[in-house]
Amino acid sequence: DQLCLLYSDDRRAAKNKRIVFDFWRKVLEGGHLDLAKNYLAEEYIQHNPNVPTGRQGFVDFLGQFSTPQDIQKILKARVVSIVAEDDLVIVATVSEQQDPHDPTKTYTTTWFDQFRLDRGKIVEHWDSSPKW
Repeated sequence: DQLCLLYSDDRRAAKNKRIVFDFWRKVLEGGHLDLAKNYLAEEYIQHNPNVPTGRQGFVDFLGQFSTPQDIQKILKARVVSIVAEDDLVIVATVSEQQDPHDPTKTYTTTWFDQFRLDRGKIVEHWDSSPKW
C-alpha cells in the first residue's frame, strides 16, 4: 500500500515524503508540468546526466516526452519503499526490462531516486542513470 509508505512518526519526514510522492504523481507521471513550480525550487539541481539542471531546464526537457494525463491516487511505478531522513527522501521502484543479451527474456531491476528538500521544495535529485 503506497499510501502507508507515506506515514512517519516524524512530521517533517512524512511531509517530505508527501511532497515527493505528489510531485511524482502529478508532474512526472501525470505530465502536469505547470505544477512543477509547486514542487521544484527554481534553482533545482539535477544530478541525472541526461536532464538539465534548474526547474525550467527540467520542465523543458520533460516537455519533449510528456503530455498531461489524469492524475492517479497512487504512483504507476511499482514502489518498493519511500524512506525519509532529515531533508532527504529516497524512492525505490522495481521495473521489468527486456534482457539486452536475450530479447526473449526479461529481468527485474530496482531503481533508486533520492531527493533533497528545503523549505517545502525539491532542491536536488539523484538517480543511477548512466548517460544515454
